[in-house]
Amino acid sequence: MALLWEDLDVENRILSVSKQVVRVNGDLEVTEPKTQNSIRKVALPQQTVDLLIQEHEKHPDNPLMFPSPRTGTYWSPDGVSRINKNLLKRADIDTSVRFHDLRHTFATMAMQSGVDVKTLSSMLGHYSAGFTLDTYTHVTNQMQYGAAQKIGSFMNEATGNTPEPEPPTTPPEAENGCKVIPFERVG
Repeated sequence: MALLWEDLDVENRILSVSKQVVRVNGDLEVTEPKTQNSIRKVALPQQTVDLLIQEHEKHPDNPLMFPSPRTGTYWSPDGVSRINKNLLKRADIDTSVRFHDLRHTFATMAMQSGVDVKTLSSMLGHYSAGFTLDTYTHVTNQMQYGAAQKIGSFMNEATGNTPEPEPPTTPPEAENGCKVIPFERVG
């Protein structure tokens, strides 16, 4: 993703996603995202907008949201991967977690927090809510177990039974190989 300051509507807290940076024959090029669904507008929380404003104030004359300190232009995808690995290492998180896994972590946490799948699908740029559900099946399975536990608690309360609570289960890694970053370990 290639973010320009102009892509952020500060007043309405909307970020426009309409381009990406790719390496072509060794050179960085700005292109449209790979699908039409990838071109989208995403609502941001005020805290995120505030952080983006603070970041832009560090380099107000540069139109890029996150310019490379070395070149003042776009970061290469390889550079982003190196930074990701360094941050993971400093946070004592498995360094095989890919930058793309941040997206997976966001989607997983959003679903677990109750964000409806249609809205999440739109935010991620997926072509359908069905694709989002298929991709994050492990989350919906975990949500079903949670719902079953709530129903069981209700039934136990209604019948006067109070069994010991079951320990929470850890969701398996997604079939697509994405990992969820354990945020409880990040300071």
